Amino acid sequence: MVMVKRFLIAEEGLETVEYAIIAGLIVVGVIATVVSIGTWVSGKFTAINAGLAGH
Repeated sequence: MVMVKRFLIAEEGLETVEYAIIAGLIVVGVIATVVSIGTWVSGKFTAINAGLAGH
């Protein structure tokens, strides 16, 4: 029973889990931003290509 209480009170690994969650959220945000910018750039290149082909 004492070991269970110690386990529930211990906070040694919580910081690592919190940092992992924060890092995961940052990675998801970066990926979403890169995909969004990539889609925008692809659209611009398509528009430029269409403009040059019709010229």
